[in-house]
Amino acid sequence: MLNKKFEQLFNSFQFSNGVDLRNRLVMAPMTNYSSNEDGTVSDDELAYYARRSSGVGMVITACTYVSENGKGFSGEFAGHRDEFTPSLKQLSDAIKGEGAKAILQIFHGGRECPPHLVPNGEIVSASSVPSSNSGSQEPIPLQDNEIRDIIKAFGDTTRRAIEAGFDGVEIHGANGYLIQQFFSPHANNRSDEWGGTLEKRMAFPLAVVDEVQKAVAEQSQRPFMVGYRFSPEEAETPGITMADTLELLSVLSEKNLDYLHVSLQDFWSKPRRGVEDMERTRMQLILELVGNKVPVIGVGAIYHPDDAVKAMDQTNVPLLALGRELLIDPDWVQKIAEGREDEVITKLDHDKQEELVIPDPLWKVIMSIPGWVPGV
Repeated sequence: MLNKKFEQLFNSFQFSNGVDLRNRLVMAPMTNYSSNEDGTVSDDELAYYARRSSGVGMVITACTYVSENGKGFSGEFAGHRDEFTPSLKQLSDAIKGEGAKAILQIFHGGRECPPHLVPNGEIVSASSVPSSNSGSQEPIPLQDNEIRDIIKAFGDTTRRAIEAGFDGVEIHGANGYLIQQFFSPHANNRSDEWGGTLEKRMAFPLAVVDEVQKAVAEQSQRPFMVGYRFSPEEAETPGITMADTLELLSVLSEKNLDYLHVSLQDFWSKPRRGVEDMERTRMQLILELVGNKVPVIGVGAIYHPDDAVKAMDQTNVPLLALGRELLIDPDWVQKIAEGREDEVITKLDHDKQEELVIPDPLWKVIMSIPGWVPGV
């Protein structure tokens, strides 16, 4: 029987477009490296998602790339051509078959793409500034027509998501990928309409939002959600500051998005720079600014149900995403719902790959890096 103190986690939630979630818990998007070589979703991947979809209210998939030169990972499933729609439908069916809403995360890796995964090894970005990651290759700056082609590709992939039966898409504007690269003063040193001032650095992210929403308006005959994920700050100087992000969120909050999704390793982390108030958390600042306009999904180190309740109690965040937690314990949500919160597992058992239904490629990554936890 559900412990009363966890009841708020299991309240239903309705988005403004009428889509209902059975509870306030979301599976965070996590790379799993496990798709087939031809870009289709593998059987192991389908099993992995189905195993984790029976408790949460909504599942956000790992990212799919919207254009051929946007592939960011080995074993990433494709969404850039119509031939992949049947594969995407298998994924949405696997998630929805367990009662969760299915959200397809769409992205372009930009300068973070491994050269061997993109045509001719030519990685692209807003400017020729290499990634801060060691050994990174200098990207080729995108021309105006190429930028517009990628924007259109986001819309085209959204259409495929609709045709594949997904309940929505999440625009991946976080974690250093192409959309963030255009917004970043580190990656974007353009002087045309796509860069320069803070407002011009917003142009690409906003154009993607507009194109995705246009596709939904034209193609979907049912409520279909559009969310946007963002990283509040960058470590680089110059880089995105908390103040920059609050400016972006002010604009995004007026775009009729269904939700905003923060990308954080720690829900309680505080700003690095850019705002006078350095005592309150990033989540508190974000919720104060836009929480009354658009639902916000929080994330980061919510290991135990007590952590989830604390996050909701102290910030009024309406939705919480679980990443590592559902890898370690796919029954995290069900155990709490059944009053078995004492049985929640918070440390990965290295002898239970089969029971956890984790595909071999993802398991190998986990086992190969001491202390590794998947990014969310």
